[in-house]
Amino acid sequence: MKQKPIHIIGAGMAGSEAAWQIVQVGIPVVLHEMRPVKKTEAHSTENFAELVCSNSFRSDDFENNAVGLLHEEMRRANSLIMASGDRHKVPAGSALAVDRDLFSQDVTEKLKSHPLISVERGEIAGLPPAEWESVIIATGPLTSPALSQAILELTNEQSLAFFDAIAPIVFKESINMEKAWFQSRYDKPGPGGTGKDYINCGFDLKEDYYAFIDALMAAEKTEFKEWEKNTPYFEGCLPIEVMAERGKDTLRFGPMKPVGLMDPNTGRRPWAVVQLRQDNALGTLYNIVGFQTKLKYGEQSRIFRMIPGLENAEFARLGGIHRNTFINSPKLLDSVLRMKARPSLRFAGQITGCEGYVESAAVGLMAGRFAAAEVLGQPVQTPPVTTAMGALLNHITTGANAETFQPMNVNFGLFPPLAEDIHGKDRKKAYTSRALADFDGWVKGWKKAA
Repeated sequence: MKQKPIHIIGAGMAGSEAAWQIVQVGIPVVLHEMRPVKKTEAHSTENFAELVCSNSFRSDDFENNAVGLLHEEMRRANSLIMASGDRHKVPAGSALAVDRDLFSQDVTEKLKSHPLISVERGEIAGLPPAEWESVIIATGPLTSPALSQAILELTNEQSLAFFDAIAPIVFKESINMEKAWFQSRYDKPGPGGTGKDYINCGFDLKEDYYAFIDALMAAEKTEFKEWEKNTPYFEGCLPIEVMAERGKDTLRFGPMKPVGLMDPNTGRRPWAVVQLRQDNALGTLYNIVGFQTKLKYGEQSRIFRMIPGLENAEFARLGGIHRNTFINSPKLLDSVLRMKARPSLRFAGQITGCEGYVESAAVGLMAGRFAAAEVLGQPVQTPPVTTAMGALLNHITTGANAETFQPMNVNFGLFPPLAEDIHGKDRKKAYTSRALADFDGWVKGWKKAA
């Protein structure tokens, strides 16, 4: 008999990864993407896995960092997102950052050229038809209003939402390198890097820093629509001016912290530092790290040129802001990402309440494998909770408090405690070594079942 396809709605990070995992075991996929037929507030292309907020996958240190561990687990699970990211990495210290255009084009090409994947462009304006026996909804933070409303009606729940802000991008040639300098924090190299991967713009005088903060707080901000006004921000992606309003030194101990950096022009550590990270393979564009904003465009140009080294900055993209939507997963989903009210529907990616590109792709990877196992009549085995994937899955399905559920990045606080009382750097390595040993067992079990 001809195998019925699994339908995936949304070709972002999660949907793309889910599709890739499914076709690896010979199950066909119909991948539905509404762009360019229906556009979103944040995307600019019709490519799959388009990166909007940042080009960074964050730390690639799998021995000492939870997101780095997630990278490694995904690589061991034949992740399309990680393979494409590795092919198109750009220098970013100890982080993994990518050329966003080449990365997205690569993912799109791999999926569109696969013989088991059919791509259908257009909006799914409501719940999928009943004849679609297995569906993964991976529509991300910008789920269309029609589908969002249908999900709300099915679950009888109020949607949770928060604002996600976009940082500006600067043309490198417009940066004054007589004031700015190349250096990674603590000179730490990373994938494709040298230890001098960021451009640093330092405020040597505290008076200049505080003048910059005052300008941020006094600047004109984007006006929100009435339906947006009660939407909270996600704490991990606050606009720069919102952080400034929490205290004049908040930025100096956050994205503008000077630790691990030394200004060669003065021979000392600056009072505060703005870092810019390479955004494309050519090295012509740099992203202002942590400077997501809701300032009006004119205000951005004026105020960001107060930063030493950016006096004549030319912007390839100014910052912006959009509303991000997710469901109350601990209440609505079971342990394998199925909607309790309609088990033929699975959810994956940021709509589940995970936060971050890599986390979204990882949940897509799991959703794809769960759906494939179900279609093949195999037991649906979740990764051990001791792994980064398992810990993340546990949090968004059963581990978090449904009454206070908020988006979450992967972190060691989601992992079960270690059997032994280990402290310092050895503690993180103990988490990661345990995780990888357990994850390898899960991957082998999947291969055997598939």
